[in-house]
Amino acid sequence: MKDIKTKTDLVTRLNRIEGQIRGIKGLIEKDTYCDDILNQIAAAQSALNSVGKILLTNHMKTCVVDRIQEGDHEVIDELMKTMGKLMK
Repeated sequence: MKDIKTKTDLVTRLNRIEGQIRGIKGLIEKDTYCDDILNQIAAAQSALNSVGKILLTNHMKTCVVDRIQEGDHEVIDELMKTMGKLMK
């Protein structure tokens, strides 16, 4: 990743998500009401999706563009495969 600011932002977001996951584990260990746990899982999934969107945008603007400019059009198939995995 070339952009230090984006990298720092992603690491910060992932640290927050890591904390959310530990919190969810704690809720399960405490036998917390299931709906409350599910809401926390939804929040963590949303946060992880946000990280994915930022990373995907950065990837498309840098790595994909660079490879296409170098004549490597296989990167498009790779990108479509990756996007399919993200959109499950």
